[in-house]
Amino acid sequence: MERESELYRPVKALLVAQGYEVKGEVGAADLVAVRGEEPPVIVELKLRISLALFHQAVARLSLSENVYIAVPRPGGRTARRTLRDNLSLCRRLGLGFIVVKDTRAEVLCDPGPYAPRRNKRGQARLLREFQRISGDPNAGGATRHGIVTGYRQDALRCAAHLAEHGRSRGRDVATATGVAAATRIMRDNHYGWFARVETGVYTLTEAGRTGLTHWAYSWE
Repeated sequence: MERESELYRPVKALLVAQGYEVKGEVGAADLVAVRGEEPPVIVELKLRISLALFHQAVARLSLSENVYIAVPRPGGRTARRTLRDNLSLCRRLGLGFIVVKDTRAEVLCDPGPYAPRRNKRGQARLLREFQRISGDPNAGGATRHGIVTGYRQDALRCAAHLAEHGRSRGRDVATATGVAAATRIMRDNHYGWFARVETGVYTLTEAGRTGLTHWAYSWE
């Protein structure tokens, strides 16, 4: 679609079929629909999602509780995620969401108060990661080498032990560093810092020594 007017006809047809009288460009609104004594329906038509569109739609909530945004249905590989993210944002803001494809308009959500469903598992994971991270290594944001996670800190503790003591058994590294998962971390070797020299015994690679330099003091 190249013009907002291409959105207007399908959205109007959708509302007319529900018994609304529809007019375009009423005041500052792109589309207004009225049915009996009900609050008016206001629809903001745009060719793409933007922060300005959400600002505009939220401002319309002072005029009516029934405010929608209408955009072309996205296509391509990221379409599903784009729809999900924008649908979630509309619900949080109390807005309705309409998508248009060819000559058909579809309502994905209606305006209404947002009641978020708490993700207790996600909260528990967040708190576990919080407890796992030592200090506040990301206070200034990500470094040029990335974010310091609890997993990375544990890997750095293992690397530091190997740098000081040389090749070591996984269980000895675990005991010395307090990293219970030391053997698994060195075996999985996500960062390329460790090399297995025999069953259960690991040594530090050059990449590991470089990692200790890049991430100095970020695990203490």
